[in-house]
Amino acid sequence: MAAGNKIQVYDTTLRDGCQSEDVSLTLEDKLEIARRLDGLGIDYIEGGWPGSNERDAAFFTNIKRVKLRHARIAAFGATRRAGIKASADRNLLLILRADTPVACIVGKTWDMHVREALRIPLQENLEILYDTIAYLKKHVDEVIFDAEHFFDGYHFNPEYALSCLKSVEDAGVDLICLCDTNGGRLPHEVEAAVQNARQALHAPLGIHCHNDSEVAVANTVAAVRSGAVQVQGTINGFGERCGNANLVSIIANLQLKLGYSCVPADRLKMLQETSMLVYELANVAPNPRQAYVGRSAFTHKAGLHVSGIQRNVKTYEHIDP
Repeated sequence: MAAGNKIQVYDTTLRDGCQSEDVSLTLEDKLEIARRLDGLGIDYIEGGWPGSNERDAAFFTNIKRVKLRHARIAAFGATRRAGIKASADRNLLLILRADTPVACIVGKTWDMHVREALRIPLQENLEILYDTIAYLKKHVDEVIFDAEHFFDGYHFNPEYALSCLKSVEDAGVDLICLCDTNGGRLPHEVEAAVQNARQALHAPLGIHCHNDSEVAVANTVAAVRSGAVQVQGTINGFGERCGNANLVSIIANLQLKLGYSCVPADRLKMLQETSMLVYELANVAPNPRQAYVGRSAFTHKAGLHVSGIQRNVKTYEHIDP
C-alpha cells in the first residue's frame, strides 16, 4: 500500500461519475478516459459495476486489450445478499468473471441502514461483511472495502461502525475506504473519525467523499492529514446529486500545497487536459471557474487586481499557474 508521503489515487469517474444525471459515456469513451488516467499516473481505475449493465461488463472485457503502464483496474460491487453464501451470490460471481486485479466492495456500516434498508439484525450484517471479504480474498489479488455511510454511522453509533470495519479487517481486507456517502459531514468530523479509526485498526484507510455540503475536497484533505493513504474521487467532481470529491483539485492541493506525492511531478500539467477530455466526452460544458484548471482560474479583470499582478503575480494568485 502507500508508503511515506505517497497517496494512492483511486478514480471512480467511470462508475460513480457516470451516476451524474447529465453524464453518459459510451464504451469507447470509457476506454479513452482509462487510457488518459493511466497516462496521468492514477493508481486505480474503477471501471464500473459488472452486475449492473452490459456496458460495464463490456468495459472489463475490452480494457484487457489496452496496455496500461501503471493503473490497476478495479471492479465494483456490493456485499453478498442476506440468506445466501458468498459463493452463490450473482453479484460477487460477476466480479470474479470481470477478472480484475482489484475488487472494491461496498457494505453497510451505519446501524440505521442495516435495520431500515437491509432489514436484518446488526450481527448478521457483520457476518455478511466478513464472509464477502473472506470469499473474495481467495480469488482476487486486492480487495478494498468501501464503508458506506461510515461517517454518519460513526456519528450516531461509533461502536457499531467500528465493529463493521473490524469485521472486514479480520477477513483480510487490503484497505478500508471510509465514505461520507450523503456528503453531510464537515472536515472536523472527518478528521476526528479517521483518527479514531486509525487507532482502532491496523488496516490502511482511504477516503471517499460526496459534495452535498460543498466540502468534499476539504474533507478528503482532512482525512489524508489524519492518516488516510488513499483518496477516491472523480475527474471534475462528476457524481450523483451534488457530485463526488474532485480529483483534479485533490491532487493539486495535496501535491502542490502539502507535499504529498499523488502522481509523478511531470504529469501534473496533464490535469487540465484530462479535465477537458472528460468534459468533452461526457458532453458537459466545462466549469470556467473550476479551481486550478478552469478558464477563469487565473484570469483577472478588476483594476486593483490587474495592477497588483503586473507588479507581482503573488499579490492575487495563490499559486504559479
